[in-house]
Amino acid sequence: MKMKNLLIGIIVILSFFSAVPAFAAAARGGTMTRNEAASRLAHVLDRLDVSQLDVSQMSEQDRGILKKLILEFQHELEAIGVKIEGLDRRLVELVSADIKPYAPAQSSSSKVLPPKHWAYEALARFNPPQSPRQNSDILSMPRLQVQSPGYVADNRKSGNYAVASPRVGAGEAGIIGAGAAGFTMSRSASLPAPREPARYAAYGANPIKLVGRDPLSTFSLAVSTASYANVRRFLNAGRLPHPDAVRVEELINYFPPTAEDMSPRRLGTSPFAVAYELAPCPWNDNNTLLWFSLTTQSLDYKKAPPANLVFLVDVSGSMSPPERLPLVKAALTALLTRLRPEDRISLVTYAGSTRVALETTKGSEKTKISAAIDGLGAGGSTAGAAGLALAYNQAREAFIEGGVNRILLCTDGDFNVGVSSTEELEAMVKRERESGVTLSVLGFGTDNYNDAMMTKIASVGNGNYSYVDGMSEARKVLDEEMTATLVTVAKDVKAQIEFNPANVVEYRQIGYEKRQLKDEDFNDDRVDAGDIGAGRRVTILYELTLAGAKPSVDPLRYQPSSAVVSDDSITDMKKDELAYVKFRWKKPDGKVSSKADMPLPKNAIVKNFANAGTGLRFSAAVAAYGQKLRNNPSLADIKWSAIESLADHARGKDPYRAEFLQLVKLAASLLGKTETK
Repeated sequence: MKMKNLLIGIIVILSFFSAVPAFAAAARGGTMTRNEAASRLAHVLDRLDVSQLDVSQMSEQDRGILKKLILEFQHELEAIGVKIEGLDRRLVELVSADIKPYAPAQSSSSKVLPPKHWAYEALARFNPPQSPRQNSDILSMPRLQVQSPGYVADNRKSGNYAVASPRVGAGEAGIIGAGAAGFTMSRSASLPAPREPARYAAYGANPIKLVGRDPLSTFSLAVSTASYANVRRFLNAGRLPHPDAVRVEELINYFPPTAEDMSPRRLGTSPFAVAYELAPCPWNDNNTLLWFSLTTQSLDYKKAPPANLVFLVDVSGSMSPPERLPLVKAALTALLTRLRPEDRISLVTYAGSTRVALETTKGSEKTKISAAIDGLGAGGSTAGAAGLALAYNQAREAFIEGGVNRILLCTDGDFNVGVSSTEELEAMVKRERESGVTLSVLGFGTDNYNDAMMTKIASVGNGNYSYVDGMSEARKVLDEEMTATLVTVAKDVKAQIEFNPANVVEYRQIGYEKRQLKDEDFNDDRVDAGDIGAGRRVTILYELTLAGAKPSVDPLRYQPSSAVVSDDSITDMKKDELAYVKFRWKKPDGKVSSKADMPLPKNAIVKNFANAGTGLRFSAAVAAYGQKLRNNPSLADIKWSAIESLADHARGKDPYRAEFLQLVKLAASLLGKTETK
């Protein structure tokens, strides 16, 4: 009876929250409202012998509904600053034990609510106080035994987790049973912003560097676009993104080249075509913006090498919401039309255990593949490492010599069984890539989304990383850009730019913080770098302080920059160069790198930003947008309306660029700033 009372109490609490206008939201499953879902579960639980209840006694649908309600309730409590303490695993086990906290304990202090907050009065309806409440009174509720994303773990081994909580009056019995250990909620003058439960790596911003001290900029080149779609998801949901979710190079590289952009020229015998231009920086009149693009030749997928694709699908309980597994299934189904008879498809799933849901199948057997996709369902914990191992094994068994051999991991990144640390998974993927099987990641979901882990393993897996926030993005990644996603034309691609101290005083690279390399890594073929697919364009941006402009750092007293400029080794010809650009890459099956290089002449500078090409101007707008979302102080003075104007004048007819204008407007409105052009 204790478990039954506990569960019914939770249903009552959830029903109460659905009555509060701010939280009256529909349940995520279909059109069922929170009240309807709670009533249904109350009916189900009333019919069961809950004293002997385990997961198998509830239908998958009912478990999913209950879990979603609990998660929503937890996030609503977090939004008002509530902290729940003293949790155990019983309710976690009931909802498949697949949700785990994400950060170490930071503080044991309770958040407080302002006097007369609606929560006090509303909770009191269910539990009238025995005596008048004072400011320090505590509301009593039954203990919620649940692990929820974004909350604080205080003892991972024992399963006791610290979360937050309201209480209704000191010494009161609470909603269920006398003496129930419970929520504690006190009051404060302001409400804290909810913490983002997803996990992002903090890379910081690239610093300004003096050419006289540090003339080389060395980094890895790759095209992942996950950040753009993830930021779009935040803004469309009415929220500003976490600054660490914004990776500027992934925003810039999201957009395909257009006919209006500058035509690139082939770089020697390399697989790349290049275009470059310099123009005044739109957010700093003192500086100059360097735009450089590297493009690979497009390839019709019909002419691409045969593909051995293993879709590794996370079917754990955390994948049950509509924006996760249902979207994965829809995306894979849409891919079927592009498969050729020579392609091979297999489907591996993982939750509490792993299995091959579809053995290697010819691309022409679309009915069989479709049936396997339709049969996927969510439930259980998340043994991601075991799933990866099985997927690599499946890929090796069906390996195609000279073909595309790739695993596409579809997940929210919540690995919580077996090997789960990013470092261990990264080491595992590094070992496996030597077999010739690459790994790409398709991210799905919102809460508890592990962006940091997926960024890492996609990088070391010699693949790319995309975030799928809807079917339009799924079509872009798996249809429009299918060859770019699957077919690698150059691997371990590195760039090194040497700036000429005669013409450039300072430089700052925009983006690529997570891809910085040591200068000596450029010539070391043992150092892993990014891969580039067919038909991709990679854009590089620098903000430069040219000779004669005001530097951000005072001239050196003991090492004057003039001594460097007057060096006899700088010939008249080299004084006409701003920088020297070098690239290294390997063939997709190669072990030894090739190199191509070229100078950047001073005459590439246009005097007026408006006269620059659409590629530079649109990239500048996206870079400004990304840096502003990252709270970069260098962009403090540029208005959102100015960024919108920059993009509008360079968008051409591209629908993705048109969509970007709407995202700029959303960001401006969320910051509450009304601006005029």
